[in-house]
Amino acid sequence: MPTNHPVYDKLIAQHLAILKELQYRSGLFAASKKDVATGYNKAWLRDNFYECLAFEIIGDFETVRHTYRAILDIFKKHEWKIDYAISKKPAHTHEYIHPRYHPETFEEYWEEWGNKQNDSIGCILFKIGELEARSPGLLKLDDDDRRVIQKLVWYLSTLEYWHDADSGVWEEDQEIHASSVGACLAGLKMIGGLDGIEVPAELLKKGEETLHRLLPRESERKFVDLALLSLIWPYKVTNAEETKIILDNVEYHLLKERGVIRYKGDRYYNKNPDGWSEEAEWTFGLSWLAIIYDKLGNQEKAAHFLDQAKQTVTKDGVVPELYLSHSTKHNDNTPLGWSESLFIVALHEVTEKNSKVG
Repeated sequence: MPTNHPVYDKLIAQHLAILKELQYRSGLFAASKKDVATGYNKAWLRDNFYECLAFEIIGDFETVRHTYRAILDIFKKHEWKIDYAISKKPAHTHEYIHPRYHPETFEEYWEEWGNKQNDSIGCILFKIGELEARSPGLLKLDDDDRRVIQKLVWYLSTLEYWHDADSGVWEEDQEIHASSVGACLAGLKMIGGLDGIEVPAELLKKGEETLHRLLPRESERKFVDLALLSLIWPYKVTNAEETKIILDNVEYHLLKERGVIRYKGDRYYNKNPDGWSEEAEWTFGLSWLAIIYDKLGNQEKAAHFLDQAKQTVTKDGVVPELYLSHSTKHNDNTPLGWSESLFIVALHEVTEKNSKVG
């Protein structure tokens, strides 16, 4: 689906080609380059969810189908583990469904990496439900697929996801995260519309209660976090007041020149030796804000954040994971698939509706 804007259509095509280079023959995407030494050559469930959004927005559903068929195969390969976790709530991190896999063999990686990430299950349920609601039969689901999808619902039930502390989107300290609870809630809501899938109303009710009690905070320790944007889009589980407060907090406390910091005191690629006050600036935060403001109908702010996102593209024409604080130095996870994908979505959506952009 071209934007009817030749310059931006060319730019979208360039970044789609970069993103496609991260895909393995299995259908899974690496988080970054396949030869990167940071470990980002692996496949995360969450990153694949976000990386596929670019192909979905341009109408390339064959790529989307290929990826989600691979994800379903992962769950079927590890179905024994899901069964065990359903039988009793996991007592140890390694007993949870892992969020990342070898992109060709679908095996788990066993080293500790904050592997307890409930949102990674929520996001997959959300997208499977959404895709099938929009285009029934798109994923060619069979009885085996439906069986394992139902087990993912029971899995979240056994976890009691609404008050299960996890490592969240950023794979760090375990807390009850609004972004994780919201992802699971959105996933259960959406997958409940799939024929043959049962989602008890109580699972939704408990998630709603916890989410709106936590918001606008991310957790007990974090009052604002970049991950909260996911609750506005793509999950759409915030009300108007929550949406406004989250956006105000993100822009006031986290927005920087070349990206959005994840949260105050983030030590990942923090330029300050003591790990404070110089948090890394994540590029996809700018595209995310552009997309959200486009969805809210504020084309002026959408265009503004898209323009900022364009400034994060490197001289080599790719979008990195992050820039070090107040600098033009980016890290090695360049390109980052998630960043490339949200940049493509922002380019497509904002330029389509605002002819003055650029």
